[in-house]
Amino acid sequence: MSEAAPGADAPDPRVAELEARLSKLKRREQRNLRQARAHGFLDGILALLRPGDVVIDCGANVGDVSARLAATGATVIAFEPDPYAIEKLSERLAGCDNVTLHQQAVSTEAGTLKLMRASNFDDNPKGGSVKSTLLSGGRGISEEDSIEVEVIDFVAFLRDLVAKSGPIAFLKMDIEGAELALLRAMDEAGLFADIRCLVAETHERKFKDLRSDYRALRDTISEKYSPQHVNLDWI
Repeated sequence: MSEAAPGADAPDPRVAELEARLSKLKRREQRNLRQARAHGFLDGILALLRPGDVVIDCGANVGDVSARLAATGATVIAFEPDPYAIEKLSERLAGCDNVTLHQQAVSTEAGTLKLMRASNFDDNPKGGSVKSTLLSGGRGISEEDSIEVEVIDFVAFLRDLVAKSGPIAFLKMDIEGAELALLRAMDEAGLFADIRCLVAETHERKFKDLRSDYRALRDTISEKYSPQHVNLDWI
């Protein structure tokens, strides 16, 4: 019997590199598909909004969604705690009488909390501001680079708003991890019944230790609500 050539069973580094590239391309394709679906979903929502409808943008950042909501004539309530982003948001929506801006974070309790920023915030404040979070342990987040921000009890805010203005037509939530506890609290309070459509971006990729909690949240939401009512696949 002839002996195998030295290294015959060793993995080919070219194959490993090719597999890594394919995996990266698949992830990029999935991300692009999610973005396309989210933008299409938003286009449908915008087509149905009318002046007098109340809409809320939690985590408005520099206003990419808020500006489009405002253009429908709907009454827009936008929350953004990051000082850099709220300044840009205020400039962008100046003169929009149907928009109310709140320099606050939304959560399950009122008070003040540390808003932690991306580790590259100083080099790229526009790109970094979208990653600002109230939760520690996030990927790419510098816990040393934090600022104190005001936080409102969003469940109480929604109850009061619904009592005063009626059902919420649309609510968008992109709050970098804080959505996990807040969506649970809103479900327990029965508030989804007063919101015609809610979209939220969940951040299990950013907070690995919370992935099982996110799975449980998704299971609960999918059992109770249709994706046209509560959609957790916003971008």
